[in-house]
Amino acid sequence: MATDGKVYYSGEFHHTLDDKGRLTIPSAWRDGHPEGATFLATPHPDGYIAILPPAQVEALHAKIAAQKLSDARAQAFAARFFSQTQSFSFDKAGRVSLSTALLKHAGIEREAVLAGGLAKFSIYNPARWAQEMAKSEGEAFGALMRELDL
Repeated sequence: MATDGKVYYSGEFHHTLDDKGRLTIPSAWRDGHPEGATFLATPHPDGYIAILPPAQVEALHAKIAAQKLSDARAQAFAARFFSQTQSFSFDKAGRVSLSTALLKHAGIEREAVLAGGLAKFSIYNPARWAQEMAKSEGEAFGALMRELDL
């Protein structure tokens, strides 16, 4: 939902890929962006797809652009990260086509869970999402809130 020019990615949405392999992004997450806004989808090491919205794409662009060409580690990171990352915008119906490699990384064949993360969102295989939720059930969630000082 957009407020004060910011989009907040909150909620949990269970969606199915259509026959063309497209996934619909919730309208509340799309409404605050201009048509053609660029997002990045990247495989997260924990087995899901991390989605960076335009504001984070811009911040990442500035950070990567500031890296020295002579910094071999930074250049190696950028090459690996962006070779696996897909840029996208949604079509008029709010659908995106994610690459086969990204879907395979996350174990998504047909069903997907889109999970809000306030400033960004993630796409999970439903079984992987259930595992993630189990990590923070009950008192574990309270302990995590205290640890993060929320």
